[in-house]
Amino acid sequence: MMAMNNCARFIILTLSAMWLNVFFVSAGFATTSNFPLENIKFTQDQASLQRGAKIYYDVCRLCHSLKYIKYKVLQEIGFTKEQVDLLRGDIPISASLSKTSSDKMLNSQYGQVPPDLSLMAKARKHGPQYIYTLLTTYSEKEGVYENAVFPGIKMPDALNVANAIDESLKQEIKSKAKDVTEFLLWSSDPRAAVRKTIGTYVVIYFLILSVMLYFIMKRVWSRLDKEK
Repeated sequence: MMAMNNCARFIILTLSAMWLNVFFVSAGFATTSNFPLENIKFTQDQASLQRGAKIYYDVCRLCHSLKYIKYKVLQEIGFTKEQVDLLRGDIPISASLSKTSSDKMLNSQYGQVPPDLSLMAKARKHGPQYIYTLLTTYSEKEGVYENAVFPGIKMPDALNVANAIDESLKQEIKSKAKDVTEFLLWSSDPRAAVRKTIGTYVVIYFLILSVMLYFIMKRVWSRLDKEK
């Protein structure tokens, strides 16, 4: 009986922790800087992930690597082997996505080597919202580019948002920023969706098992009561 109660308490506490985590993660976005982050949701749908992967490959890969993501893993977000082969060229399919610029050139141009982006979406609080807001808040004044989220940043305006005067072009750039952020979020934990699915089945399994054990316990104790 005590074991059953402990099991029930464990399940209730686990479910409560899950819902509290969801609540606080989606709550207000206080940022480490004084600039508020965009409270944007990321769905991790395959179409967006594929678009984001192509933007990373065409734009971000010039300076940033994804050392924990191999070319073959891209098939998990819907790319065919032929599409992956087209992206990698002569690079082995088991190789990681590396930057195309040398460390020497990057260090000479920016004063340091830009960071690997594999874990960037997990590296700071509200990482995806931070990345999206960073990419979409560049501004230009008298030939000087600045970023409201990261003042003094040396990374150029990769998506050219500062020069987008037309509103439709701004929306297109924001869409690109969201797609590449989706991809970087996936890159930081490619097994997240599988793990969440398995976790859901495990919780359901324990709930069903708890109910079954409860009725078995009731049946056993009813027999013992009759014998008394």
